[in-house]
Amino acid sequence: MAGDEFAELLGQLKERSGLSYGVLGKRLHTSASTLHRYVNGDAVPTDYAPVERFARVCKATPEELVELHRRWVLADDRRRQKAGGAAAADEVAAEAAGNETAAGEGTAGQAGSDSGRRTLAGVPWARRRTAVLAGAAVAAVLVSAALVVNLAPGEGDDDQGGKESVGAASRSAGSADASPGSSKSPDAKGKSASPSASRSGTPTAPASASRSSGAGAAQGGGSQNGASAPNVAVNPYKWEGPCSQHYLVNRDPERMPPPPSEQDARGWATALGGVAAGQQMLALTVQGTGKATVVLEELHVRVVEKSAPLAWNDFAMGVGCGGGVDTTAFKVDLDAGRPALSPKAGQRDFPYKVSESDPEVFYVFADARAHNVSWYLELEWSSGDQHGTVRLDDRGQPFRTSGNVGRPTYEYPLGSSEWGRNEYEPNIPG
Repeated sequence: MAGDEFAELLGQLKERSGLSYGVLGKRLHTSASTLHRYVNGDAVPTDYAPVERFARVCKATPEELVELHRRWVLADDRRRQKAGGAAAADEVAAEAAGNETAAGEGTAGQAGSDSGRRTLAGVPWARRRTAVLAGAAVAAVLVSAALVVNLAPGEGDDDQGGKESVGAASRSAGSADASPGSSKSPDAKGKSASPSASRSGTPTAPASASRSSGAGAAQGGGSQNGASAPNVAVNPYKWEGPCSQHYLVNRDPERMPPPPSEQDARGWATALGGVAAGQQMLALTVQGTGKATVVLEELHVRVVEKSAPLAWNDFAMGVGCGGGVDTTAFKVDLDAGRPALSPKAGQRDFPYKVSESDPEVFYVFADARAHNVSWYLELEWSSGDQHGTVRLDDRGQPFRTSGNVGRPTYEYPLGSSEWGRNEYEPNIPG
């Protein structure tokens, strides 16, 4: 079972660390009983961030981190299926009770002929309907949990042809993070850094398509023989280490709240209109949706707009700590004329294979020093004679990464209650 494999690996890491649940709980700011439930398989965390922190405290290797993420994806999917099935059963039971009441009121003069319909459990059609409704509810939960790919309208010079957008689907699924700053952030001149319109003349998908059920075929692809576009969960607020990320924010340090933890970075950055500074790390979890194996052919970088770096203050998320994610990692220089991905730390290049039971996690490190860049990714996939393209973005909006060279840098030292200026200014060349 997927959940058992996930709990088993957590237990192995915990035992190897030699740390008690009490010590782990204090270091992770989590109760010992909660950690005990995770390791025993009684519960699965709804977010991967606490799992990763647990693994790093237990000194997991990069390979173990990747394997742990794969097992968590499967365990979380199984947890959502169980939750969806229970909700569907409750809904069907309530509807059945309503049908029984209506039947009793509408056929008072025909009690003898309709008496059998009042006991739904004994009627074949009722059992079949219950099964169909329960299955539909489970499918709906799976669609939203897996961040199913939607069709999105064209956005930018390179976005044509009705390509599927992962970001558009995840935008509605993650509306809890919405905030006044979640729209396009203003640039240094106060103008909206919106992507330019398509000038190629190629028709784009209608806006209504991006709000469909998410089951539409990718460009040039289909769903015959069980082949369809892979699901991709995009996290553009991933940090290589607890203190590695910088954000540019158009605020003075006196008006800035304390830095967030990684799992709270999206809400913090969007509320403040923050933009990833110097380097942005993305985590892409790619999983097949059917029995067929899906080949991930290429991952392309598409630049929407380039402008001068933002003249904002640079805020570091921590001081004196680091990370190091090397497994299945790629880098891209956004300042280049034609930015392209290249394998990092000796990792192999595309293609890769995924399936429903064997997802793959990719890390992308995007660097910008001389520009403020709006960009997104396109994932080409194939399965047999089916093929297509999936757009990867930030909930329907391009990623944004800006150079921070020479900008005033502020840090929030451990135990401090305010931001302080880093006089060394490590972003200044030379």
